[in-house]
Amino acid sequence: MARHPGIFPTFFLSGFECSNFVWKDKVRRNLVAETAHDRHVAEDYRILNSLGIAVAREGIPWPLVDRGGQYDFSMLDPYIEAMNASKVSPIWDLCHYGYPDDLDPFDDAFVARFAAYCRAAAEYVLPKLRGPHFFTPINEITFFSFCAGEWAWAAPYRCSKEDRLRLRLSLCRAAIAGVKAIREVDPEARMVHIDPLVRVVAPRDRPDQVEAARHETEVDTFLAWDIISGREHPELGGSPEILDIVGANNYAFGQMEYREHGPHAALPPGDDRIAPLCDMLRTVWERYRRPMIIGETSGFGHGRAEWLRDVMGEALAAVRLGMDLQGICLFPAVDMPDWHTGEWLHNGICDLVEADGDLRRVPDAGYVDELRRWQKELNRVTSLDEDPYSDPVELQDVVDAAHRLNMQPDKDWR
Repeated sequence: MARHPGIFPTFFLSGFECSNFVWKDKVRRNLVAETAHDRHVAEDYRILNSLGIAVAREGIPWPLVDRGGQYDFSMLDPYIEAMNASKVSPIWDLCHYGYPDDLDPFDDAFVARFAAYCRAAAEYVLPKLRGPHFFTPINEITFFSFCAGEWAWAAPYRCSKEDRLRLRLSLCRAAIAGVKAIREVDPEARMVHIDPLVRVVAPRDRPDQVEAARHETEVDTFLAWDIISGREHPELGGSPEILDIVGANNYAFGQMEYREHGPHAALPPGDDRIAPLCDMLRTVWERYRRPMIIGETSGFGHGRAEWLRDVMGEALAAVRLGMDLQGICLFPAVDMPDWHTGEWLHNGICDLVEADGDLRRVPDAGYVDELRRWQKELNRVTSLDEDPYSDPVELQDVVDAAHRLNMQPDKDWR
């Protein structure tokens, strides 16, 4: 019997890039196809099984399964078969920047249609997979709002702060409605609301921008979670139970210098304005007091192992201070292209190598070795047994390791 059972069957999670937005060129992208995850799904899940990872963020492509409110979810069957074969549980991502062509996210019909789709998706997948069941209704509401509401990178191609705020409010309404619809199917379903963990500072020579940077760090970063939790706009029906699990994404470019127009500039490694990840997680914890995961994190190229080492140090410092950190999602499991250039980012557990018209999966040895080191340090499995749920994660092992290693917040991390 676990003294401190975790929510998930393993502490380490992963996931697959599944964006399906209509991009700047007005053409819909399908990152699942671009990374060949659709053709290699069985292999991809076997890789996770061999790495001792029993949870994966996986997308349901709303614009591809919903035709005017008529649904065809059969394209999910190979994914469900692969999950069952490899004993991996999904966190179903129901809207990853893409929505059906006949919808306007600023219209009330968007919310009603999304709720109906969420209910239908839950009805389809729940009988085919053992529980517990996990969902992310709308991925990265805050970033989605910037990307499509202010920077015009993706549909609906708006380019003002006012439209960004309106889009975020609409997406929050839809997410809340989606949670309620899913729980009509499964009242015990768990929700993981994913958004970036962000810190913005003013340029050193622009004291006039200090307040704008502070507002983005302390208000903008949290507003979607605030609405979903009922802290803001309670008339929309949010509550702590609807927020449920907070998924805070962490990348190096999440700490930035403020720019008035367009995306901010990432702080370079070694910048003295970089804050410890532990301190940023503490802000989330003290604000919501909900279970947390690091919803996405990865280094790049040869820095992947070092990145994981630094993230684990910060994560265990957070655990040592009493934060309820339930897991860390090493994202993505297989490499993904830069949305703008198409170049491979080399941020996955596996690189993708073009060979004979296909994309071969090649694990990054240093990254895998570092994962193995931490699995052993935390007394975690390194490969999955027949039933990952038969022995729940003993989070007390993670707590004990955090105290034994005496991890401290450290701003000098990369």
